[in-house]
Formats: sequence, structure tokens, C-alpha cells
Amino acid sequence: MAVKDRDRFSTATRIRLIGEQTAARVYRSQTKRQARRSRLTGRAALLALVVCSLVVALAYPMRQYVSQRAEIADLQQEQDEARERVERLRDMKARWQDDAYAEQEIRRRLHHVMPGETGYVVIDPGAAEKSRTDLEAADRPWYANVWDGVDKADAAGQ
Repeated sequence: MAVKDRDRFSTATRIRLIGEQTAARVYRSQTKRQARRSRLTGRAALLALVVCSLVVALAYPMRQYVSQRAEIADLQQEQDEARERVERLRDMKARWQDDAYAEQEIRRRLHHVMPGETGYVVIDPGAAEKSRTDLEAADRPWYANVWDGVDKADAAGQ
């Protein structure tokens, strides 16, 4: 037993025990570090930083690009509408160059009648009643018509 006690307290045994304890501590700390490292490594952090920097750096130019593309689309639409309008005006000009079309429009718009023709105008019956009201107003003095106009305007506001 003395040999065993002696072995137990010998320097070599103590150093071996200290080494084993230290190795156990190092092993435990390495496993903890590995667990921590597996979550976020230095490379991953650098990659995340670079990606964030690129996103921030490209945000404003991308916004400008999108707004300019929208503006270009609007201008192209306006240009197409202007071309269509020019085509309509050219067609109208070409029609008015034709004497038959011009004569037809003059007859329709101005009620023009050629010599030897008989023109007819259809009068709306409701328009005749209005003209009678206007005739009644013509028989009265001007200030009475003005006063009636004021009364009608005042009544319309209520």
C-alpha cells in the first residue's frame, strides 16, 4: 500500500492527472467553440456584411432605374397618342380636300340649299313654347327681366 500511496502522490502521477484534467477542459471548451462557430463563422459574417453593403449601395440606383423606366413608358405612350392624333388630322384634312365632302358638310352644318332646291327645317314643339316665354319677356321693361333673372338664380341656389 505504501507503493500505491507513493504512486498516488508522485510527481509523474500528479502531472498525468493535471494533464488529463486540462485535456478534458480543453476538449469541453473546443466543443463549445465549435458549437458557437457553427452558428456564425467569420466568413459568414463577412459575406453578410458584403451583401448588406451591396444592397444599400444598389438601392438608390435601382430606384432611379425603375422610375426612369416608368417615365420612358409614359413618354412612349404620349408619343403613340400624338401619332394617332396626327393621323386623324391628316385623314380629316384629306377629307376636306374633297369637294363633295366639303359640300356635304356645308349643307349639314349651315343648312345651305343650292338654287332650285327646297329646304325644310323641322322645329321642336318644345322650342316653340320656349319662344313664347321669350316673347312675354320682350313685352316687359328690361329691369323687370333682370329682376326675374335674379329671383330665378336665388331660387336655384336654395
